[in-house]
Amino acid sequence: MRVFWDPVQLSHTPRFFLVRGQLRPHLEVPARAEALLAACRELRMEIAAPSPADTDALLAVHTSDYLDFLRHAAAAWSALADAAEEALPNTHPVPEMLASGGRMPEGLPGRVGWYTTDLACPIGAGTWEAAEAAAACAIATADVAAGGGNAYALARPPGHHAYAARAGGHCYLNNAAMAAARLRAKGASRVAVLDIDSHHGNGTQGVFWRRADVLFVSVHGDPNRYYPWYTGHADERGAGAGEGFNMNLPLPFGTGDDGWLAAIRAGIKAIRQFGAEALVVSLGFDASRDEPLNALAVSAEGFARAGAEIGELRLPTAIIQEGGYNLAVIGSLLTRFMSSFCDTSTAAV
Repeated sequence: MRVFWDPVQLSHTPRFFLVRGQLRPHLEVPARAEALLAACRELRMEIAAPSPADTDALLAVHTSDYLDFLRHAAAAWSALADAAEEALPNTHPVPEMLASGGRMPEGLPGRVGWYTTDLACPIGAGTWEAAEAAAACAIATADVAAGGGNAYALARPPGHHAYAARAGGHCYLNNAAMAAARLRAKGASRVAVLDIDSHHGNGTQGVFWRRADVLFVSVHGDPNRYYPWYTGHADERGAGAGEGFNMNLPLPFGTGDDGWLAAIRAGIKAIRQFGAEALVVSLGFDASRDEPLNALAVSAEGFARAGAEIGELRLPTAIIQEGGYNLAVIGSLLTRFMSSFCDTSTAAV
């Protein structure tokens, strides 16, 4: 299977984030990508550089003003007096503000709050370049899938928490959503996104909430107790033309292989019923029982079985890397998942 990777993605180096009010070292670090890249080499996967991100592919998901903000935020922030190394907000526009006339301010600190959902996505000197390169990897995988094959985007930073015009949860550009939109643009009439990261893919849900041509399925930890907290419940089914094309499968804390795989099978069944012509997999390893902030308890064997069952869909597939933060295990989990997926999928690799 071909892997798309660009070393520019190592230039994003966030320093910290908050966990229950405490400053913690940021988990989304360059070493994550290096561990996954080492696993790809051990698997003898073909590692290729993507073409530069297509502007139209970025705009198929994200607004032009948001892209412009991300592109220039770090440089503008560094020009502020007494600014820290990374751009972070000190407030966000809450619904009451927006309902009573709130609007985006001219000042950069206010715009950082406008274009982010939380404090987990600082914007530093290399953030835009890394996010744009990750997006290029995702778009390249979609192009392979559009030709009937399978490919893996070693996307870092991840993307499934990013909305059309807001970053959040370590994510800046929604790589999986761009891959799905690219597949639609390349001729697939129906595309499914299966998100097996342990966190709800709230950004992807938001992008396709009112669309009937993309089915979004997310298997994740119970959002009553877990990020992103406010979305991911089973009764969120989409709206307008998209009603019924959004499927959330939240799981109780501590769910292991059997419960997790049962939820994935329910998602696979929905994908078959939908009649998907191509598949995007948001692949997160933070459902692992060895994760530092885990909600679920999936074993290495569980990831191998998930790879096999997803492969049995036998759809052209763009696999997009999302979370997974235990550097000691994520490489071996990628190996188990990919080996099983390739053994059962019949699409060209």
